[in-house]
Amino acid sequence: MSNKRLFQEFAVPTYEQWREEAEKSLKGASFDAKLLTKTYEGITLQPIYREEDVKDLAHLTGLPGAAPYIRGTRALGVAAKGWEVSQEIGEATPEAFNKTIKHDLERGQTTVNLLLNHAALLDQDEDTGAGMARDNHGVSIFCREDMDVALAGVDLAKYPLFLHTGFVTLPMLTLLLAHLEKTGQETTCLKGFVGSDPLGTLIADGQLPCPLQDAYEDMAAVVKWANQHAPGLRTIHVMSHPYHNAGANAVQELAFGLAAGVEHIRELLKRGLTIEQIAPKMQFSFSIGSQVFMEISKLRAARLLWSTIIEAYGGSPEAQKMNIHARTSAWTKTVLDPYVNMLRASTEAFSAIVGGIDSLHVSAFDEAIRPANEFSRRIARNTQIILEQEAHLAKVADPAGGSWYVEWLTDQIAQKAWGLFQQVEELGGMLSAIKSGFVQAQIEQVAAKKAENIAQRKDRIVGTNMYPNIEEPPLEKEKFIRGAAQQADASIQATLLQSLQQTRITSPEWIEQAVQAVHAGATLRTLAKAVLSTEYAPTSVRPLRKQRAAEAFEGLRQRADQYREKNGHRPTVYLASMGALAKHKARADFSAEFFAVGGFAVLRPAPAASVEEAAAEAIASGAPVVAICSDDESYPSIVVPFAQRIKAARPEVVLLLAGLPGTEQMDEYRAAGVDDWIHVRTNAYQMLHDLQERIGVMS
Repeated sequence: MSNKRLFQEFAVPTYEQWREEAEKSLKGASFDAKLLTKTYEGITLQPIYREEDVKDLAHLTGLPGAAPYIRGTRALGVAAKGWEVSQEIGEATPEAFNKTIKHDLERGQTTVNLLLNHAALLDQDEDTGAGMARDNHGVSIFCREDMDVALAGVDLAKYPLFLHTGFVTLPMLTLLLAHLEKTGQETTCLKGFVGSDPLGTLIADGQLPCPLQDAYEDMAAVVKWANQHAPGLRTIHVMSHPYHNAGANAVQELAFGLAAGVEHIRELLKRGLTIEQIAPKMQFSFSIGSQVFMEISKLRAARLLWSTIIEAYGGSPEAQKMNIHARTSAWTKTVLDPYVNMLRASTEAFSAIVGGIDSLHVSAFDEAIRPANEFSRRIARNTQIILEQEAHLAKVADPAGGSWYVEWLTDQIAQKAWGLFQQVEELGGMLSAIKSGFVQAQIEQVAAKKAENIAQRKDRIVGTNMYPNIEEPPLEKEKFIRGAAQQADASIQATLLQSLQQTRITSPEWIEQAVQAVHAGATLRTLAKAVLSTEYAPTSVRPLRKQRAAEAFEGLRQRADQYREKNGHRPTVYLASMGALAKHKARADFSAEFFAVGGFAVLRPAPAASVEEAAAEAIASGAPVVAICSDDESYPSIVVPFAQRIKAARPEVVLLLAGLPGTEQMDEYRAAGVDDWIHVRTNAYQMLHDLQERIGVMS
C-alpha cells in the first residue's frame, strides 16, 4: 500500500488562512459573535479544532482499559461484550413486575432493573400512606412475599440485578436475601447493584427520616457483608440525577457526583473499611442530556477524575475503575408532541454508549405522561439494541478517542469540574455544601439561565416552544393501579423488632438474624426501624426542585386546552396581513407559530386590499387579540390608522405588531393603540402568559 498523501498537489491552508476565508463569508459580522458558542458550563466552543489544541494533553497517550480510564475501563471497551441493557421496570405490583421483566428479558433486556416506589425508598410500609402522594411509578415491595412474587422464575445468577434502595440498603437487602434463601439461590452469584445513596436521596427529597450517621452505618455494614458474601455485587450508589433534573450543567453534575462519592468514602473509611474494599463497590449513575459531545466528554472526564481521586486515596489501578450506569434525561422529555421523545432518547443513548457507559436505561417516550406500556417499553429497549446490533456501536472501543474536539472538551470539563469539586471540599465536603445551600444555589443559577433561554426560545424544544402541533391528540393517561397492601400483625412486628434491636447492625450476625426475621414475617418498615438508631430523628435540607425543560410552555398549552373545553373554542388571534405576499408572509408565518406555542387558534385570512378593509375584517372576527403583519417599509403608513380603527371599535382588543420598531415609532404606535410587539428576541413565555391572563384564559 502506498504511503503517498492524497491531494498533495494542493497546499494545506493554515488556520490563519482558514479564518480569513471564514470572516469573508460572514460579510462583516463578528467572527466571535457568529461562530463561538458559549455553553452553560462556562466553556467557549470554537468552530474548528486542530492538533495544536490538544498536543499538550497528557491523557492522549492512554489506551482503553488503562488508568486513568478516559478511554474506558475495559481494554476492548464495549467491543468486548457490549453494555447491559438495563431498562427500568416500574410496574405497580409485584405480579405485574414479574410478568413484565420475564417478557422483556426474552426480548433483549439483560438486567433485572427493579424500580421501587417512593414509599419503599423511604422504607415505609405502604399501609402507612407516607410518601404516597409522590408516587407515580415503581413497584411496591414491603415483605418477602412481595419479593418472591416479583422475582419468581428469575435467575439472578444469570441476570444482574439493579436495585436502588433509597437512603439505606439493609432493609431491602434482607428481603432479597430471604428470597434467595427460600428459592435456593446463592448470594455469591449476585451481580449488578443493590445499594443506597443517602446524599442523593437527601437533596432530592429534602429530608431523611434518620441522621446521616445511621445511613452510613448501614452502608458500611452492607459493604462488609458484600465483600465476603457477594463479591460481584456493588452496594454504594452515587446518583447525579437529582442535580441533572434540577437543571444543573454537565460540570456541576460531575463535580457534585464526585463530591458525593468522596463523602461516602470518607464515612466508610471512618468505619474501618479500606479503599480497596470501598471503591470496587461503588456504582455511579449519570443522566445523559441532549448535548451530544458535551455528554460524551462528561463521561470520559468522570472516569479520569475518579481514577485521580482513588489514586490519591492509595487505591490500586483496579480500584480506580468507575462503573457507570446511565439513563437518558428526564429533563429533556416533553408531554407535548411526545413521539419526538423517541428521537431525543436516541441521541442521548448514542452519547452514553460512545461515552463508554457500562449499563443503560433509555427512557420511554411517554415517561413524562404515564407509566410505560408494552409499546413504549419495546421502542425504548429496541433503541439501544439497534445502536448495538445495527449501528454497530459495540464494534469499536472508545470511538470518540482521538477526536481533537472531544479530547479538548473532555479536558475542559475535567478542569472545571475539578475546580468546583475543590470548592465543595473547601466547604467541608458534600454534606456541608448541601446544608449551606451552596449546591442548591449553584444549580439554581444555571437552571434560571436555562429557563430564560427557553422562554426566549434561544433554546428550542421541538413541538413545545417551537414547531407546535396544537391539534395533536393527547396520549391517554393510564391509571396506575396499586395492589392492596397486606396488614401486618402489630404484635408480631413488635416482637421481631425487639429481637433485631438486641444486635447492632455492625455485627456480622445481624444480617442473618434479619433474614430469619423476614422468614418469620418481618416487614420492610420493621427492618428499617431496627436499622435506625432512633424512631424518628430526621435530617433536613433545602431540596432541589425536580423539573423538566418544557414545563412552563406545557402549562400554557394546558390552560389553552382547558379554555377550549370550557368555551368550545381555543383563545383566538387574528393576523391582519397587509401588502404583497413578500411583504407580510415571513412575519405572518412567524406570528402563527408564535401564538400556536401558547395554544392559540390563529385566524389567517387572505391579505386585505386596504387598511380600512383589514380593520373591518379584524373587528368582525371577534378575536380578542389582533396582530399586524407586514414589513418595516409599510408600517409607517398602515399601523396608526389601523390601530385607531381597531381601538375605536373594540378598545378591549390586545393589538400587537410583528416586528421591532425603533424608539420613535414605538411611541407613535403606542399612542395609536398598539399594545406590544413580537419578534425573535421576545420572551415568548412571558408574552403568551400575559396574553392568556389578559383575555381571561387563566380565569
